[in-house]
Amino acid sequence: MSTTSLEDLKSAAEEAGVVEATEELPPPEPKIDELGRAYASGKRKTAVARVWIKPGSGKITVNKKDHAEYFGRPVLQMIIKQPLVAAERNGQYDVICTVSGSGPSGQAGAVRHGIARALTFYEPELRAVLKKGGFLTRDARVVERKKYGRRKARRSFQFSKR
Repeated sequence: MSTTSLEDLKSAAEEAGVVEATEELPPPEPKIDELGRAYASGKRKTAVARVWIKPGSGKITVNKKDHAEYFGRPVLQMIIKQPLVAAERNGQYDVICTVSGSGPSGQAGAVRHGIARALTFYEPELRAVLKKGGFLTRDARVVERKKYGRRKARRSFQFSKR
């Protein structure tokens, strides 16, 4: 058995064209439309949010209402602002979104997901921060379907011995 050094293996791989160049890739280009906005969609449970962001004063509009009026609970208002706070861009972008389906909690999660994705399209260098915070991951949990012969998805009818 012959011993080959690491340099011999690298040079042989380079000659064969197996090893790719170790140059760093250029940063991805921002995806901005002709109106200066970035668009993304976010999903959570059965809610779907369409989100547009553009530089501005930090106003968040959901279904043509202010976010504080649409999401009455402070927890839901905090949830939709999380990506902007994590990226340290709170108050720098105007957010306009339309959301439908599910309930308030699912809609807030969908808006949060959409804002995070739109931020990465507008500023690709923010991707690492938002990915680390878990804002770019689509939460795949949805309601389990009801099965026949049962009262709900898993709950069965009451058993009576007599």
